[in-house]
Parts: sequence; C-alpha cells; structure tokens
Amino acid sequence: MKKLIVLAAASLALFAQAQTFPGTKPITIVVPFAAGGPTDRVARDLAEAMRKPLGNVSIVIENSAGAGGTIGATKVAKANPDGHTLLLHHIGMASSVALYRKLQYNTLTDFEYLGIINDVPMTLIGKPQLPANTYRDFENYIKANAGKLNIAHAGLGSATHLCGLMWQAAINSKEAMTTIPFGGTGPAMTSLIGGQVDVMCDQTTNTTGQIEAGRVKAFAVTTAKPLTNNKLLKDYPSLQEMGLKGFNLTIWHGLYAPKGTPPAVLAQLNAALKVALKDPEFLKKEEGLGAVVATDGRVDPAGHKAFVTAEIAKLKPVIEAAGKYAD
Repeated sequence: MKKLIVLAAASLALFAQAQTFPGTKPITIVVPFAAGGPTDRVARDLAEAMRKPLGNVSIVIENSAGAGGTIGATKVAKANPDGHTLLLHHIGMASSVALYRKLQYNTLTDFEYLGIINDVPMTLIGKPQLPANTYRDFENYIKANAGKLNIAHAGLGSATHLCGLMWQAAINSKEAMTTIPFGGTGPAMTSLIGGQVDVMCDQTTNTTGQIEAGRVKAFAVTTAKPLTNNKLLKDYPSLQEMGLKGFNLTIWHGLYAPKGTPPAVLAQLNAALKVALKDPEFLKKEEGLGAVVATDGRVDPAGHKAFVTAEIAKLKPVIEAAGKYAD
C-alpha cells in the first residue's frame, strides 16, 4: 500500500510539474562546442525563436566544449530531467558512438529525442594560394603533389574531421594527406586563409562568408545534388556529381532532453520547437547561413531517433575503417 501511495505521489508531482512548465525558471540549452562556432549560432537563433511559444521564458546558452561534443552531451545526460536542461548537438551525436570507445552515456537510451532542427551542407574548400580553380583541377593537383598536401580539421569528432575522413575514403586516394587538427573551426579557418594548411571541409554556416569574400577557394558541396537554390553556391558541383558515388553528407542539428523528462514536458518542448522552425526570422537567419530548416518527419521525436539510429549505422563503418578513435 505504501508503495502505491509513493508512486501516486510521484505521478502527481510529475503532472503538476508538467502543468506549470516552464514556469519562471530559465531553460538552459547546452551547446557542446565553443561560443561563436556554427552550432552555437544555430542554438542562439533557435533559443530566440522558442522563447515566445514557451511563454517568453528566458533561454540561456551554455557552452560546454571538449572531446568532440561528448563533455556537453554527458552533462545533459546526467542533468535533472525536468525539461530545463537541453542539448543541441550536431552529427557528432551519431559519429561519437564510433569515435569514442568509452562514452559516459548511451546515445540511444540516455536521451529523449525532441526533433531535428536543420541540415547544413558542407563545402570542400582550399587555401587561396592553390592554383586549382575547379574540383577537377584540384583532383589533378592532388595527384601531382602526392603526399605533399595537408588537410585541416577542428578536432577529433568535429564536423570538419568527419567530412575529411569521408571525402578521403571516397576518393580512395593513395596520395595520403597529412591531417592537421586544430582546437576549433576558428583557428582551422584562420590557418587555411593564411595558407598554412591546404584544404578543409566545413559547414556552410562557417564557409559562406569566407567564400563570398574570396578568402578561400570553394571546389564542391557535399550534398547529393548541387545547391541550386543557394545564390552563392549554386554553381559549385556536388561531390557525388563529380564521381564520388553515394557521397551525401549534411551536418544536421537536433534537440535533446535527459532521459526521464515527463512526457507532457516533452510534448510542450516539441510543440515549441515546431513553432520555432516556422518562425520567419529564424528561417531568414538559417537561409543566410546556408542551412535548410527541417520540415519532414524528423521534427517528431520518433522520426528524429530513427534518423540518428540510421546515421550511426552509416558513419560507424567509415570511422572504423579509418581507425580514428579516442579514449
């Protein structure tokens, strides 16, 4: 009898919490990367768009960077499941399963999936001093300079790291490039612009402005088809179009809550997310970054989780074949 009373009391407490959510307590969105980066920009724009449908509650962005996003993800996995601590993560949510042998959380069971936010294409870019001006020119340049080139990435588990791995695997190049890791997209881009590194693959949220200003050279996009609706990138070919069969990589972003968050709270958060994804100002900002806001079934929790599960299955063989791991 006592057990039933305790369970009933707990259920009532959860119900009451859901009825008053979010209340006056701020919501914290943990971004597992440094401030000013592509994922941070998406998070700040989304927070602004979600405030109104959540009753103008204060939404704070907390940057908890390190270990390819796993430090921030661990923090949210272990947070109080009351809906006030959320995680906004990119494709690293899926790639970390293969990259890290000792994750402190289970990606598929320790989170509540709220919905996909966007898809961000990537661009293969080079330093401005490269003599190549097209992707075909660049392929020939790689062959002519076998073993002499280097490729930058923003750290193990970063989007740039993953894209570089997949591209090198897809071209099956015998002319191996030296990998140069950096502590973030900012330092990597600075070195590319300065000519200290030769090539990098990065999100349009980070490359669009540099391409437009002529600070880097763009060779191709990573989507299955060219980005014909993008004013700046519409004339660049896709890697798949250039012969890299099946190459299709976008750096999506998703929103998560700790496992055990009350269903009614999850429903409120998902509803607010869907409103935010239709917000004109948010859409305008995402378009300016070259991102495509999600409108399909992935904006629902079940669709989001199914998508991440499929991404894990897709990325794991590529990462394991490259032998790139972290403890």
